[in-house]
Amino acid sequence: MIDNLPDQPRPFKVMAFYKFADLADTAAIRPELAHFCCARGIRGTLILAREGINGTVAGTDDAIDALQTFLMDDPLFGGRLEGAEIKFSTAATMPFHRMKVRLKDEIVTLRAPEANPALRVGTYVEAKDWNALIERNDVTLVDTRNDYEVSLGTFERALDPGTQTFTEFKDFVARNLDPARDRKVAMFCTGGIRCEKASSYLLAQGFEEVFHLKGGILNYLETVPREDSHWQGECFVFDERVSVGHGLIAGNATLCRACRQPLTPQDRADLRYEEGIACPHCAGDAERRLAAAQRHHQVRLAEIRGSAHLGDAARHAAQQAKARKRARREADRTTRAETSASS
Repeated sequence: MIDNLPDQPRPFKVMAFYKFADLADTAAIRPELAHFCCARGIRGTLILAREGINGTVAGTDDAIDALQTFLMDDPLFGGRLEGAEIKFSTAATMPFHRMKVRLKDEIVTLRAPEANPALRVGTYVEAKDWNALIERNDVTLVDTRNDYEVSLGTFERALDPGTQTFTEFKDFVARNLDPARDRKVAMFCTGGIRCEKASSYLLAQGFEEVFHLKGGILNYLETVPREDSHWQGECFVFDERVSVGHGLIAGNATLCRACRQPLTPQDRADLRYEEGIACPHCAGDAERRLAAAQRHHQVRLAEIRGSAHLGDAARHAAQQAKARKRARREADRTTRAETSASS
């Protein structure tokens, strides 16, 4: 047990993991993996591609432990996921609405065939050694995440690529980094997977020494005590927690339901902020504001009725409602038939 983790019990275990491996049989894996997760009440998103697997899921301790065993030991995977990068945290409430298993061309999209983590990646740096590396004057520190993630927090002195998608990272490298000048480059991301691709890409572009934080920011926040940390702010995560801080405790950020931008307490104090409708980032978009207001109204109606509005629970409720309607129609037809027969 790592002392930096919170002591209070939390009912949901969150597992973020990835592995670059040859998974040419993703079409066969997908239904089996989806069934395994759904049968145990696990929710989240898993991405399968020929190059490997990536995702974050949540469930009870027993369910997540069973999934980990399934991924590592089941003949379906044949040991191909051994050595996967896995990070655990906890949540007070279920952080996902549904379970999704998706097939994609890449588990993290860069669209650069020369970046092949299965063949070559940068040098891994353990969280305990990260501070010493980024304190060096001859190291160029790069945050490989997108702008909305960086806005919540980053490491001291880190370059912000200002990207909206990871595919734009290549343009950032071309404009701002030079193999002749930036002899040592250190990179970091949320859980480590983007740095696998980014470090492989930089090596293919001729950069000599490329380092990346093993296990990403999440591993750093779990391992390094707050008093020794060079991290500033919170770390964006792709679930309903929105952000986490040291010890992987849920942070103070929320998500704008209109534009999906993460919001700080300062953003929510802005006069342009309306819960569920608009925030400082999107308040000027009248069309988006109208759509968000209509959606927010439906959410409120669902809350008043005590019914679900999102995720698996909403889908189940909709299926039950349709079944009740079908049953009523069938009962009406039966009644009409019996009345007609008796008259």
